[in-house]
Amino acid sequence: MKLWEKNVQVNKEIDRFTVGRDREMDLYLAKHDVMGSMAHITMLESIGLLTSEELQALLAGLRDIYAEIEKGEFVIEDDIEDVHSQVELLLTRRLGDVGKKIHSGRSRNDQVLLDLKLFTRAQIKEIAEDVETLFQVLIDQSEKYKNVLLPGYTHLQIAMPSSFGLWFGAYAESLVDDMMFLQAAYKMCNRNPLGSAAGYGSSFPLNRTMTTELLGFDSMNYNVVYAQMGRGKMERNVAFALASIAGTISKLAYDACLYNSQNFGFVKLPDECTTGSSIMPHKKNPDVFELTRAKCNKLQALPQQIMMIANNLPSGYFRDLQIIKEIFIPAFEELKDCLRMTAYIIKEMKVNEHILDDDKYLLIFSVEEVNRLARGGMPFRDAYKKVGLDIEAGNFSHDKQVHHTHEGSIGNLCNEAINLLMQNVIDGFDFCRAEQAETTLLNS
Repeated sequence: MKLWEKNVQVNKEIDRFTVGRDREMDLYLAKHDVMGSMAHITMLESIGLLTSEELQALLAGLRDIYAEIEKGEFVIEDDIEDVHSQVELLLTRRLGDVGKKIHSGRSRNDQVLLDLKLFTRAQIKEIAEDVETLFQVLIDQSEKYKNVLLPGYTHLQIAMPSSFGLWFGAYAESLVDDMMFLQAAYKMCNRNPLGSAAGYGSSFPLNRTMTTELLGFDSMNYNVVYAQMGRGKMERNVAFALASIAGTISKLAYDACLYNSQNFGFVKLPDECTTGSSIMPHKKNPDVFELTRAKCNKLQALPQQIMMIANNLPSGYFRDLQIIKEIFIPAFEELKDCLRMTAYIIKEMKVNEHILDDDKYLLIFSVEEVNRLARGGMPFRDAYKKVGLDIEAGNFSHDKQVHHTHEGSIGNLCNEAINLLMQNVIDGFDFCRAEQAETTLLNS
């Protein structure tokens, strides 16, 4: 069934090509489509387009469909174009002509805009929870190993002393910035497009403030043309936030692979988290982190993919935008999978507490010696030259102790401040508002 079909039946190949993967992607949106319809018809009753009895019958029918979706029993039939058509068809089969009334004042354009926003804000909440879990694992490991030194590198050459406290904590703080980006994307997403119809509003006296409140949005997309222009823009903005998180995870995965190799031997991954070779019996490969690195690098390309689809489109709706769903919707599950795998392995990772016993790392303490001489009154440049000449002559020695005290250094990690910063960002999402609204709507 096509909501737009009249007397001419569309060519089957054209139908196959234009529907594409919409039935598959729309299953992710199904419960959100039902939720949006519940808010929409509640508003329709308030402006006299439905009777109270019709509203109650439709709400009950939609709750039944929502329950079927939750149980995994909902399907989009082969000859049905999309989730919007399937929901309306089910209501019409079960309730009769009243099921045909739910589309008044609405277009599939603002319907899918709404579905995508409800889906996305729910997915952002899950991403935020997984980021928070990984963040806490990193902070815990930073505290646990804060006194264990390892060499820091510049240009892939040993440079200065670092510590596992710094290494784990650096990625924790990176996730704070990523969460700030994600929060900004959430707030741009959490605005109501419903009532913009095909992008030009409706002659019905729609109460858009009512649906905004019913669905727990922070505000609405006020201008109906802009609401439609937001299709693709919202996905792109969210994709940039996902890419930011993926960038942090990819770098961490690369470090873990490097540090786990025998040439470094800084960390040891759990044996049960590594894979073997079909020919080399000694191999314990860090495949999870290698795949994580690849998946996260792919996710960092997502904003560009979306931009290349949506670029240079004038205002108004175009079918090009449908293709964005195929790359946008699966990205959340892929990132959540990477976050969860990373958190699990980082939590079980063991560190080498005697790395710097090996004198091949002795020279990383050269700056410590320069600073010691400078504190004793020698001009810094003279101290630098003296230590350099000692190194060249093979006379350099050091007790391999460090005394860093400033904020954010080896001896003062500022993990409490980083923790507080993350908590402030998490609180700023205000996920409860949307959750409470959806719970109220489903139980009204």
